[in-house]
Amino acid sequence: MDERTRCAELVRCAWGDSAPEYVAYHDEEWGTPLHGDDALFERLCLEAFQSGLSWLTILRKRPAFRAAFAGFSIDAVAQFGPDDEARLLADAGIVRNRAKVAAAIGNARAAQRVPEGLSALLWSFAPTAPRPRPATLADVPATSPESTAMARGLKRRGFVFVGPTTAYALMQATGMVDDHVATCFRAS
Repeated sequence: MDERTRCAELVRCAWGDSAPEYVAYHDEEWGTPLHGDDALFERLCLEAFQSGLSWLTILRKRPAFRAAFAGFSIDAVAQFGPDDEARLLADAGIVRNRAKVAAAIGNARAAQRVPEGLSALLWSFAPTAPRPRPATLADVPATSPESTAMARGLKRRGFVFVGPTTAYALMQATGMVDDHVATCFRAS
């Protein structure tokens, strides 16, 4: 059996089969533990840019986002000034939302001020107690007490565009929580 046939026969979370980009994202990234300040900064920024849009839009624009935001290097983005902001707002390859662009730059500066590092800070909010695996997508929450605490903690440190729903999506995407449904091949 070739790889394409094997992938087509796998049972995924329902959203994971709806577009080719989703198949790859679901199978290779979503729910996989991710560490590293710059890697988590990228996910934090992309989740904020996604707010109000389809995640598929962000996935399709991710290469352009990475190019526009210096690979999401916290130190590089923190140095962005007015010319960079104008460049980003003129870049049709990304989501051109002034508040979200400003948030990404401001959040890079806030991340620089986190003594323990962004990765350690974000992972400190990951739940430690076992959770029941969702049976269906309807059982997957949009927020949690941990994501609410994460959002509050980030806001206290000067981060913006990080509400409880965005924080929970970040937790799902980076493996802090595992919300693959019970029938999904990725359910551990």
